[in-house]
Amino acid sequence: MTPEPDQTERVSIGSIVIRCYEFDRMRAFWTAALQYEVGHADPNGGFVILMDPTGKGPNVSLDQSPTRRTGRRSWLHLDLYTTNQPDEVDRLIRLGAQRYPWKYQAHADYVVLEDPDRNLFCVVQIPDDSHMGSGA
Repeated sequence: MTPEPDQTERVSIGSIVIRCYEFDRMRAFWTAALQYEVGHADPNGGFVILMDPTGKGPNVSLDQSPTRRTGRRSWLHLDLYTTNQPDEVDRLIRLGAQRYPWKYQAHADYVVLEDPDRNLFCVVQIPDDSHMGSGA
């Protein structure tokens, strides 16, 4: 299957997400290592988006886990940003993705999908006037 030509909407990598147990240590490490700034921090804690102050590098998001990683599923995934989430989710499903049975909180702005190799990724709705991710 190939992408549809001449689409007016576009999807971009908005954030590389790392699920982590050592949240405070990871936040300090990646902020210093990349010389990034906090672009958004969840007021309830446990999630932060680190941004390149020059706007050239991708966002790195840290998502706190209450337990250490076990099993085989990766703790690294992509967040794809789009201004038209329903159409983008439909397009990705036509290309071979599948919906993942995620337990969503109320008013979630993302949809969790699996790629053909069962790697999870999110499709995040952003405002029309929002920057489509760094490097764009």
